[in-house]
Amino acid sequence: MKTSGDRLKALLLECNLTPSDFAAQRKITPQHVNNWFKRGVPQARLEEIAELFCVRGRWLRSGEGPKHPTPLTPARSAPAATPLPPPLLALDTDMAHLPLHHLEQGRLQALPGHYQPVPRRAMEALQVTAEKAICLGMPGNNMAPLLPQGTLLAIDRSFTRIVEGECYALLHNGRLRVQHLALGHNGTLCLHSHDRLNHPTERYTAYQRRVQNVEILGWVFWWSCLRPARPD
Repeated sequence: MKTSGDRLKALLLECNLTPSDFAAQRKITPQHVNNWFKRGVPQARLEEIAELFCVRGRWLRSGEGPKHPTPLTPARSAPAATPLPPPLLALDTDMAHLPLHHLEQGRLQALPGHYQPVPRRAMEALQVTAEKAICLGMPGNNMAPLLPQGTLLAIDRSFTRIVEGECYALLHNGRLRVQHLALGHNGTLCLHSHDRLNHPTERYTAYQRRVQNVEILGWVFWWSCLRPARPD
């Protein structure tokens, strides 16, 4: 990809956007887009287009440097003082039993009689209500090594507001997914994997989210997994 026009064309392919759809979204003519492919993205529109696709302006302009910005850890206010530091809250004997769910015909279904105990005080420290929380199995390997496939996840169904860099469970055309989420230009939803080498960033406009039935299920606030094998 030698020019910014080549890189723009590749970004449209990544997002499953046709040039005409992109032109309509940006309120320009398809001829403008074809001109950008041939002559490059105009300097005045570079940062706008880069933000739209969640890429660095320098990369779009020249192909130099990293393609994607490094997700920032959102700033958090200091937590209220607790009698025990957060890791020791797990020693609490008062446990909330969160129902285990699985995907059946594109919908989440509870597994009768299957629950995961999670320390209630630890949940209270995160302001998670047990009645709004469920557990799921990590469906893929896109978040490895942070969340290996099969990791048990606890989801706060009441927290669907997107905080950049946080991890969420979502349904996408009836398929369960777990991703880092961020919002781009004009509400574009950016899906980041922990394993970016094998799972590139995906972007969905508000229209694509509606058509492809993208539903944010909730925030991943707890996980647990075993090592896959004993060391030699």
